[in-house]
Amino acid sequence: MTDHVHDLRSVREATDRLLAAVAKLDNAALAGESHLPGWTRGHVLAHLARNADALVNVFEGRPMYESASARDADIERDSGRPLEEQLPDLRDSGAAFLATTEPAQDWSRTVELRNGVTDLAANVPFRRLVEVELHHVDLDIGYELADLPDEFTGREIAFLADRWSGRPEVPPTALAAADGRTWRTGSAGDPAVTVTGSAAALLAWLAGRGDKGASLTAAGGPLPALPPL
Repeated sequence: MTDHVHDLRSVREATDRLLAAVAKLDNAALAGESHLPGWTRGHVLAHLARNADALVNVFEGRPMYESASARDADIERDSGRPLEEQLPDLRDSGAAFLATTEPAQDWSRTVELRNGVTDLAANVPFRRLVEVELHHVDLDIGYELADLPDEFTGREIAFLADRWSGRPEVPPTALAAADGRTWRTGSAGDPAVTVTGSAAALLAWLAGRGDKGASLTAAGGPLPALPPL
């Protein structure tokens, strides 16, 4: 069962880690390339700030973004700002998101996200946590997938494995982490392929990051190709 209180506490902790790391950068670093193709570190920070704004919209019953083009334009507009603007925006937008979650509300209600996707309000804090944690890694400033909290890594693997469940283009696949945790993904039926490796490597593959599966071992067939996120 989702524990939104626990997840909100994790969001605060992850945001504090991110803010402390970003505060050590300079403007030249912000203009440097991130791990995300075509995005500088400034693009990543702008996206994180505008995502926080968008989730405030979700909690307050407004469309998450005005449109896909407006979302992209806002990120591009804010990407080139100096650290003295990026850092307070990142801090203040994150605080505004957390403030929106503080009043008493129905956490079991359904809310609408992007592209018609719906979810329970109680799941939104974890969605924000995913944004903060994975994009901290994407900044390429020393925080790696292996540094992510174990609980987060396991939950995100489970979330992404579920995302590819039932997809006919992905064969039935068993996932086994070196620490003993297991998951399942792909189409229905007994797993035809077993993919093993560290939890960080499994997450990298499922999320389209890192070496994208090069450090994993596939038995019973080749490493399945996953659709883009």
